[in-house]
Amino acid sequence: MRDMNVRASTLPGFAQSANVRRLTEAEKAQYARDGYVKNLPVFSEDGVAELQALYRDMAARMPDDIDVNKVNNWHKASARVFDVCRTPAILDYVEDVIGPDIMQWGCQLFVKHPGDGSVVPWHQDAQYWPLNPHRTVTVWLAVFDTDAENGAMRLVSGSHHEGDFRHETNDAQNLVLDQEVPEPLIDYGRVVSMDMKAGEMSLHDDGLLHGSLPNTSDRMRVGFTMRFCPPNVKCDLDVWPNFETYVARGEDRLLLNPRGFVPSGERHPVRRFQHSSEFAG
Repeated sequence: MRDMNVRASTLPGFAQSANVRRLTEAEKAQYARDGYVKNLPVFSEDGVAELQALYRDMAARMPDDIDVNKVNNWHKASARVFDVCRTPAILDYVEDVIGPDIMQWGCQLFVKHPGDGSVVPWHQDAQYWPLNPHRTVTVWLAVFDTDAENGAMRLVSGSHHEGDFRHETNDAQNLVLDQEVPEPLIDYGRVVSMDMKAGEMSLHDDGLLHGSLPNTSDRMRVGFTMRFCPPNVKCDLDVWPNFETYVARGEDRLLLNPRGFVPSGERHPVRRFQHSSEFAG
């Protein structure tokens, strides 16, 4: 069995933007205050073209009867995706909000096709995750330009300071998730549209209220999400037995969670929360 802590591939990274940088002090303060920061440059024009080609390849792998929005943990299945998640600029931004020791545990595509009627209801990510403490930061990487017209993510600024919101079950077919925060609890005066250019990314806190409306345009909207946390975050494995982490940067001295196998080839998930051993070998 190979060492799970050793990289399985040395694929060249996508071309980064000449404007990559670290978070400013003002952006760090904004993340703490508002729970998000956006429009962070990651990829150049050439890098964006490579990212879009990767997305098309990922989508093409999916069987016709499986919605790409309904599977996750691409970083366990694909060496190319794993490497994109190790892009230095991405990890630099993450480090600036959670520190130098960075664990990855998730990676997913959120896709809205032109005219797509799908809606992501208002929710808090932490509602779905049996993790303690709530320290996960989500990277939302824009594969194509995203704005209100094509269903950009929306969030309620500062809502991560307000504790756990009540979530109710809604089985409507157009909802990507079946748990939602009721509309009367949403302060629309604090709603921000996460408009971004392709190759830019945002960061948001796992307690932040967010969602998205349908894509009413003739353009694609694709978000490439990555979930990172510091090593002191522990999963309740009785609830989530296939939870695994990977060291993205720094060290994991605490070893609170199982470690996943690093992918060596190009496979694809077929359901949620698969174990990395299903893609090993």
